[in-house]
Amino acid sequence: MDPRSLTPALRALRLCLHLLMAGLLALAALRADSGAGTVLAAVTGGVYAVGSALPSVRDSQRAAALWLAVLCACWLALLWATPDGLWVAFPLYFLQLHLLPVRWALPSVALTAGAAILSYVRHGATLNPGVFIGPLLGGAVAVATVLGYQALYRESERRRQMVEELIETRAELAAAERHAGTLAERERLAREIHDTLAQGLSSIQLLLRAAERALPEGSPAAGHIEGARRAAQDNLAEARRFVRALSPPDLEHGSLAAALERLCEPGPEGSPRARLTVSGTPVELPTPYEVALLRIAQSALANTVRHASATRAEITLSFMDASVTLDVVDDGKGFDPALLSPSSDDGGFGLPAMRARAESLGGAFTVESAPGQATAVAVSLPLPAGVST
Repeated sequence: MDPRSLTPALRALRLCLHLLMAGLLALAALRADSGAGTVLAAVTGGVYAVGSALPSVRDSQRAAALWLAVLCACWLALLWATPDGLWVAFPLYFLQLHLLPVRWALPSVALTAGAAILSYVRHGATLNPGVFIGPLLGGAVAVATVLGYQALYRESERRRQMVEELIETRAELAAAERHAGTLAERERLAREIHDTLAQGLSSIQLLLRAAERALPEGSPAAGHIEGARRAAQDNLAEARRFVRALSPPDLEHGSLAAALERLCEPGPEGSPRARLTVSGTPVELPTPYEVALLRIAQSALANTVRHASATRAEITLSFMDASVTLDVVDDGKGFDPALLSPSSDDGGFGLPAMRARAESLGGAFTVESAPGQATAVAVSLPLPAGVST
């Protein structure tokens, strides 16, 4: 492990492990009955110190395993020379659990405990339960400590990743809200221009045309009226251009069906698959109708992604004799519409906004769902006079 990535607590644990290893080797060297034991304790300490300082041991699992094998070989030689070398088994447990995969670490700990017990017996010590319980209990404590810490570390990492994902999602939602606000303001301006300025200019043009027809032939006012009518016509065309420029971008280069088809294009990984079906004979709808249906479909799909945990969504656009309907059905986890209030924290403003759009055009909006079942959103708008399939 890179020392620069250690927290203060882990630095303290690492230092304690070094001190424990040094102290136990020093004890084995001082209590050795022969010079060989002292030399082997010094050699084991030197191998440990060199491996702890080498960057390759921290960066490469292969190099760490090789260093650990050499260290264990030196320790086994120390065990052969002096029974006090068995105390070094305890820090070795932690090294093996830290440096080796679990499938190799657990057998290594068991073999190390067995070697410590055999060494104690070999040097003629009196057999008692402590001879077996001590090394085995030490190994069990080391395994529980290291595996418990690793579980806590993984949980901490998952929480850290969740926090990072939440921060990213929050930024994406803020950007989406700003974009939605911009589009809503564009739609509002387009409606205002269409309903006031454009309609007024159209009325002025009609009135001037009627006045022009009512003038006697050769009237000196005819030229002024003609100029005023042309100015009104030019400004009406300019106002309509503004309305087109402010209309939703998804409707600028195609029909409503084409805009809905683009909504069904594959999204990021994990997004539900969406499919569009168009029934009946498509007709050209007024811009407010197309905007309302497109926004309702977008909002319904957004709810499918955000709340429903669905894998599939079906969008159906139906043109009938006197109405046009839009249905969005997903296979998500569903909810109870009766329990959803506009003030809820789970985004309850989406459904009221869709209902308001539909009712502003004289249409009907319904939601059918239940916990554990699919959700179906349906809107039906009556076709205005002069539009029929």
